[in-house]
Amino acid sequence: MALNLDQKKIIVSKINKISNTALSVIIADSQNISVNKINQLRKSGRKIGVKMSIVQNTLLSLAIKNTNFECLQEKIKGSTFIGYSMTHPGSCARLFKEFSKKNKQFKITGAVFEGKLLSDLEINQLAEMPTYKEAIIKLLLTMKILIAGKLIYTLSAIKQKKETS
Repeated sequence: MALNLDQKKIIVSKINKISNTALSVIIADSQNISVNKINQLRKSGRKIGVKMSIVQNTLLSLAIKNTNFECLQEKIKGSTFIGYSMTHPGSCARLFKEFSKKNKQFKITGAVFEGKLLSDLEINQLAEMPTYKEAIIKLLLTMKILIAGKLIYTLSAIKQKKETS
């Protein structure tokens, strides 16, 4: 069913609004992926603050104009599945990367973070970026290891002093 002009304007304004608040964006080619798999991907994305949609390329180009993601226009071709990370910059990249491992036809075609078009290596780095919670856990584990090391060092120094006296 063809969209009329008013429906297209609504889609463009909705995507533009999301583009102005999102932290990063990833686009992928989702051809030959079943609707059920895409729905599962969307469900997983909702849980972690990722907004996704399939948009006509011309509407997407209009929607991202004058946003941080305008540089993505050169990557928009074919069927475009777009995902916006709303809470953590790497959440969509991580989600799409995991999904593409299970579904070989799903290919990440581009990404933008902080107004910069990312290379494949940078997309992988973005996907591996720890969340706030993961970073806190790593920090606490590091501190715990350091404290345990100091305790062991202190106890061994006390033992050595007792043995020498």
